[in-house]
Amino acid sequence: MNYSIDGGNLPVVIINLDAGEKVVTEGGAMSWMSPNMKMETVGGGLGKMFSRAVSGETMFQNIYTAEGGAGMIACASSFPGSIRAFEITPGNTMILQKTAFLASVGNIDLSIHFKKKLGAGFFGGEGFIMQKVSGQGIVFAEFDGHVVEYDLQPGQQLVLDTGHLAAMTETCQMDIQTVKGLKNIAFGGEGLFNTVVTGPGHVWVQSMPAASLAGAISPYIVTGS
Repeated sequence: MNYSIDGGNLPVVIINLDAGEKVVTEGGAMSWMSPNMKMETVGGGLGKMFSRAVSGETMFQNIYTAEGGAGMIACASSFPGSIRAFEITPGNTMILQKTAFLASVGNIDLSIHFKKKLGAGFFGGEGFIMQKVSGQGIVFAEFDGHVVEYDLQPGQQLVLDTGHLAAMTETCQMDIQTVKGLKNIAFGGEGLFNTVVTGPGHVWVQSMPAASLAGAISPYIVTGS
């Protein structure tokens, strides 16, 4: 298997498979493929289906297999931004924002990741539930806008406006922090809370969360009757 990520800010990952190799995609992620790619839609049981639905993905996934020779499949991002590839190994688990999973190759398990503190879920802006990817293989994830990376040392913190956390290694901890000062809350335009990520670990930050863009353009959208 080999792959390339093309398209700049409108990215697509093109995955080339040897005969018999498989790729798992989020429902609707396939953009184009060679004619020898066989698709099988799977649920994986009610527990896994529920887990995927709660973590922002579709309840079913598609497995594509290259039959009779080498095959190719392309998965495009659903939003202008970035596609990143992560090598997952035992002990190297990733935490992703909801809906980030695009495709995977290998033995990858996608499950729910609960924040340890309820406050981070209800007020932090990243959602109470994120995605946890573990196992052995490669995961392709889609993020919103440009991605900036930070390597946090033990105890080092990064404060983010809500919605900008794209991914982090499982060694990081996340919580919320109330914006201090009534005037700052009322007139600062940053809301009530910030997201605080504490190292050690690696953090991926996205510059243009889809929810923020939707909120910015909504006043200019005129709905017809």
